[in-house]
Amino acid sequence: MEHNFPLITTITAGFGIALMLGFIAERLRFSAIVGYLIAGIIIGPHTPGFVADVSIASQLSEIGVMLLMFGVGLHFSPGDLMSVKRIAIPGALVQMGMATLLGAILAWFWGWAWGSALVLGLSLSCASTVVLLKALEANKSLKTMDGRIAVGWLVMEDLATVLVLVLLPPLSGALGGTSVVTSASDQTIGMTIVFVLLQVAAFIGLMMVAGRRIVPWLLWQVARTGSRELFTLSVIATAIGIAYGAAALFHVSFALGAFFAGMVMRESEFSHRAAQESLPLRDAFSVLFFVAVGMLFDPQILFTAPWQLLGVVAVIVLGKSLAALLLVLAFRYPLNTALTVAASLAQIGEFSFILAGLGLTLGLLPDSGMSLVLAAALISIALNPFVFAAIAPLQRWLLSRSALARRLHRRVDPYAQLPMSTARKFLEGQVVLVGFGRVGSRIADELAKQDIPYVVVDQNREFVESLRKRGLAVVCGNASEPAVLIQAHIARAAMLVIASHTPLDVRTMAATARTLNPDIEIVMRTHSDDESELLRKENFGAVFFGDEELAKGMIQHVLKRFVSTPSIQG
Repeated sequence: MEHNFPLITTITAGFGIALMLGFIAERLRFSAIVGYLIAGIIIGPHTPGFVADVSIASQLSEIGVMLLMFGVGLHFSPGDLMSVKRIAIPGALVQMGMATLLGAILAWFWGWAWGSALVLGLSLSCASTVVLLKALEANKSLKTMDGRIAVGWLVMEDLATVLVLVLLPPLSGALGGTSVVTSASDQTIGMTIVFVLLQVAAFIGLMMVAGRRIVPWLLWQVARTGSRELFTLSVIATAIGIAYGAAALFHVSFALGAFFAGMVMRESEFSHRAAQESLPLRDAFSVLFFVAVGMLFDPQILFTAPWQLLGVVAVIVLGKSLAALLLVLAFRYPLNTALTVAASLAQIGEFSFILAGLGLTLGLLPDSGMSLVLAAALISIALNPFVFAAIAPLQRWLLSRSALARRLHRRVDPYAQLPMSTARKFLEGQVVLVGFGRVGSRIADELAKQDIPYVVVDQNREFVESLRKRGLAVVCGNASEPAVLIQAHIARAAMLVIASHTPLDVRTMAATARTLNPDIEIVMRTHSDDESELLRKENFGAVFFGDEELAKGMIQHVLKRFVSTPSIQG
């Protein structure tokens, strides 16, 4: 039978082979992305046997880029980024600059033109958010402070890369590639940058002003119909429509358009449902994106340029990681945080492919450069789970042999203990309040109204600093650790209130508090029914599970200890 259906055969081969190799990769404890990339290599034009339609695969991959970036925007929280801004923003930008310089110097050493060297360096500077999230989830580190710093760091890298994607086409002529600027001779590079930034600013302004109102309203109208398929269709149509409109009207990338489509849709009360409904299609097309990228890989690079490939992998796994390690330590964070961020950056992924592909299209990156990026991505993604697994043994080895490592591990944080000037009322008979989010801050407000002293414990260093400036008694650290509770003077406290908005080891925290203060009363917020049931059976204290009612109930319980007739306003 003749194959007269290139779209169907390409999708069938892509999904089928990606499924098999992705399954094998997961069984071998690699990322499934490695399997998807190898599937693309198998059906690509550089290997014998069946060859899928490269043009169709390329268009499918564009849809994958849109939906992938839409997903990033849909889960992007400006608040999460701002909570780690003092390390994530400068750290990410400086690290990207250092990685770009390392990659560019390496390519310059090979004799490449400076424009090509710059694009290679940029492609090596940005890590994969998808790979990072999977690695943090596998290591149960996603909700920790270290995990939040790593995610914030990569979000900043993504935003910076989006800007690079926007600026690269108009600057390609000046960099030695194909010029895409009309009347380029009449425009200076500065004017080109200003013009592009004005277009981007106009698009962002439109999305932030009109999009934040229109998109949630549209979702509400569709949701009122009660039709699930119409709701799913509205989500996908909005994502792809805004991405296409951004490219057609404002001449910015599909990636930027889809990213902001996700951000404005996040403003809707249906954002969680939108994420759930679009997830299967997003995952499917993201697989086709990685397959399409794999089709561009020429395996001959492994034999024709092995030393160049080794150099690129060294920049990714060693150079980027070392730069991140030193930067995090320079910001006075402990050794474990530095190692976690370093491991997070020891790979490249989707944005590197997009950057390298754009460089190839603009004539800035040679075919061998694209193959080097793809091969290095395959190797770095495959190695990343082992890099994360090496954090604990490496830290133990360093602590056992290096006095400097021990000092860095036990680095004295000025916010890890209460100031010497703290009033006595905060040191005995006080409430120790773990977490200062939506629930914890309401509890603190009610305690302040009743003039009940309390000490806050929170993991967010920047947040702790802002609370200290407000005159609150605050300790920075993970309250699951005994040393942190000791610094909050738990031994003389009247009550422990665990109200953290992120999942913590509540059972360990409660047991530690009881050990240090057998008479202490404990009030706990939990994040699952199973955890709530277990804690109630072990009789650690009052357990609350929920949101608004949780806050009200916890406040009532706390004030009952100190006030005869508490009154809580909804």
